[in-house]
Amino acid sequence: MNESSYYQAIVERSACWYVVAVLRSFEHTAFDRTIDIAASKFEFFVPVSMEEPFCAIMNYFQEQGLVSNLVKLPNRLTVGNEPVWPDARW
Repeated sequence: MNESSYYQAIVERSACWYVVAVLRSFEHTAFDRTIDIAASKFEFFVPVSMEEPFCAIMNYFQEQGLVSNLVKLPNRLTVGNEPVWPDARW
């Protein structure tokens, strides 16, 4: 995941499974993980090659009210420009 972009977003609780299923059905567009269950906050690791489709899908979800507060952040699995696990093969 050292070659990925990192996003966080709030996913409408009733739509969590739907959002995750759609992202995975499009050639594994992103790896997702809930980072705050109470707030329904997710993090997404997106391969650079899938960033454009990911953003298009997430923009659609935002228009539909399923996702809010989508923000791109520095990848938390890197320290500086170095991956946390430099020998990992993703």
